[in-house]
Amino acid sequence: MFEKNVFIHHVYFWLNHPENQQDRDGLIEGLNKLSVASTIQSFHIGVPAATSRDVIDTSYSISWLLLFKNREDQDSYQTDPIHLNFVATCKHLWSKVVVYDTVGV
Repeated sequence: MFEKNVFIHHVYFWLNHPENQQDRDGLIEGLNKLSVASTIQSFHIGVPAATSRDVIDTSYSISWLLLFKNREDQDSYQTDPIHLNFVATCKHLWSKVVVYDTVGV
């Protein structure tokens, strides 16, 4: 069970060239480098699971799930030089990004 203040930041990336293993590996490498940002409590890098139901979207290439202690830590992460460098060096790899942020109730 998560504490109420936990801030979950879930990012979905659609690669420009999803069949390109080098692009996929490059994004994963970039995310692993990004994971050292000091406000990240924990993270998970994933790919679509082999599940098939009408409600499941498997069109994305890579997901990036982050847990922060609170919203302030997530806000700080957004301007962290490590995060800004990740965006600058990896943005050429993706065509679309969707983010879902959640907080406890």
